[in-house]
Amino acid sequence: MLDYLVRRVLLLLPVFLAVSVVIFLILHLIPGDPIDNLLKVGSGPEARAKIAAKYGLDQPLPVQYGIWLWGVLQGDLGTSIITRRPVAVMIGQVIGPSLALGGMALAISSLGGIVLGAVAASFRDRWPDQLIMGGVLLGSTLPSFWLGLLLILGFSVELGWFPVSGARGWASLVLPVATIAFGGIALVTRVTRVAMIEAASRDFVLLLHAKGLPPRRIRLAHVLRHALMPVVTILALRIGWVLGGAVTVEYVFARPGLGSLLIKSLSQHDYPVVQACLLMLAIAVMLGTLLGDITQALMDPRVRSALR
Repeated sequence: MLDYLVRRVLLLLPVFLAVSVVIFLILHLIPGDPIDNLLKVGSGPEARAKIAAKYGLDQPLPVQYGIWLWGVLQGDLGTSIITRRPVAVMIGQVIGPSLALGGMALAISSLGGIVLGAVAASFRDRWPDQLIMGGVLLGSTLPSFWLGLLLILGFSVELGWFPVSGARGWASLVLPVATIAFGGIALVTRVTRVAMIEAASRDFVLLLHAKGLPPRRIRLAHVLRHALMPVVTILALRIGWVLGGAVTVEYVFARPGLGSLLIKSLSQHDYPVVQACLLMLAIAVMLGTLLGDITQALMDPRVRSALR
């Protein structure tokens, strides 16, 4: 198991390098640069060249990438060009609200999706299954930013139950968490239902029925346990997706967080901040994938035996 863990971690290194190259090139090849936000009105080419030299933007792209990557590997995410503050400090100030929002949404979508998926599989092709799958279809197609606006209109503007924006107290978390969790519940429900139906058709389930075990016990203790394997994989991948999906939701609800910082920095072409935010999201996805693989190995004896 330890050898497998070491191999998986080593495989993440080339992925990390490839992602860092893509992030760096995309930001530096799109039109615009942060110098436009620093120049005073009427400034000439000399002022632009001076600012570019100050922040190393006059260097060739490979040199700029090498300097940035070397700093990242040393734990230095750089300094914001616009605010002139350390990027690590800026991210440290907003990562807490993002983790709280994403963590609660992930927990609710995981629990709700597994429960609804199990119910739908137990009542396959009957009205509970059709009702749940209708909600799944709605949750899979409804854009999160549009759902957030609807929730604000209904529960904040009309009813006044929750604040429209901000991050003051638990009440400000309810609508953003519901917005993110809705789509997650739909995905987990669909995967759980399909996995349970597939697991219920295996030979060992027929053997358990032949032994006279109660159907409810078979579904919960055996079928659901085997069906959780693909669900765990989906949930692990959603660790990074939840943080990334919170970008638009944080913006809609005007919440401080990694998403709000990313959008604001994108509008200013603040390269160090945007690069650090995108790299954080990519690392979250990679760590989620690693966690899913490890969890699968711990849950499935066949996976553990294949690692020996």
